[in-house]
Amino acid sequence: MTRRGATKTLSAIPLLSSSATAAASATRNTHIVVVGAGAFGGWAALHLRRMGAQVTLVDAWGPGNSRSSSGGETRAIRGLYGQNRIYAQWVARALELWRENQDRWETLLYQKTGMLWMFVTDDDAYARESLPMAKELGLKVDRLERREAEKRFPQIRFEGVQKLYFEHEAGYLKARHACQTVCDQFQLEGGRFLRMAAKPGSIRSESLDELKLADGDLLSADQYVFACGPWLGRLFPGVIGTSIRPTRQEVYYFGTPPGDSSFEVGNLPVWLNFDKRLQYGCTTAAILM
Repeated sequence: MTRRGATKTLSAIPLLSSSATAAASATRNTHIVVVGAGAFGGWAALHLRRMGAQVTLVDAWGPGNSRSSSGGETRAIRGLYGQNRIYAQWVARALELWRENQDRWETLLYQKTGMLWMFVTDDDAYARESLPMAKELGLKVDRLERREAEKRFPQIRFEGVQKLYFEHEAGYLKARHACQTVCDQFQLEGGRFLRMAAKPGSIRSESLDELKLADGDLLSADQYVFACGPWLGRLFPGVIGTSIRPTRQEVYYFGTPPGDSSFEVGNLPVWLNFDKRLQYGCTTAAILM
């Protein structure tokens, strides 16, 4: 199953329409263990704690570690996703939460730079199909003429580029720092964090009795949440097995000449060089800080 296939499956699951008060009441005094302190696990643990649950967050190598899907220095955040409505909705909601919490914690997690979309063919359907949803969600997007783009971003060679769009609210998230900050705040708000490997213990009548920790201890809870990304197959080989297959993504870092300020934040946006030969995404993406 691909990442987007899993997302579509999740989006088809009906959600309970209970109020936040009712949800907090149901969660209060419940002990919940969350395994995995990445973006999904860390935020799940923090929100559950804020709802009143007793929460233990467990991660083998710590939040934002280099073995995790949520590790790395940065992640590009954008709202144009073609016809994938749920992605655009998640981005709009995520932007609200990042801004709200980084103000609350007085630390910079999300850097708004704007995103420049560059299409190397006349087929810009991916962007055009995104515009109605972006407008509905308050994500401003402008169509740029090449002459305007060359004047605005002289650092970029626009040779071969046919269509250009500028997405104003886009930018990048400090991925590792964000995961670590969420975990720190989770603990400050009363959560418990264990940096330790864990695996499911005995399962009886489709109910998990406990977790087995690397030091030999057992950890029991009322409910368990596993947010382990590509590691889920190892934890549940009989259920998930090889259904999740991580792909290799290469990351390159480039230095700029000493004293050259033309590539600093504010002077150049996150950018995507889009090629229609790929079903999703882009041929080249760069985040310059």
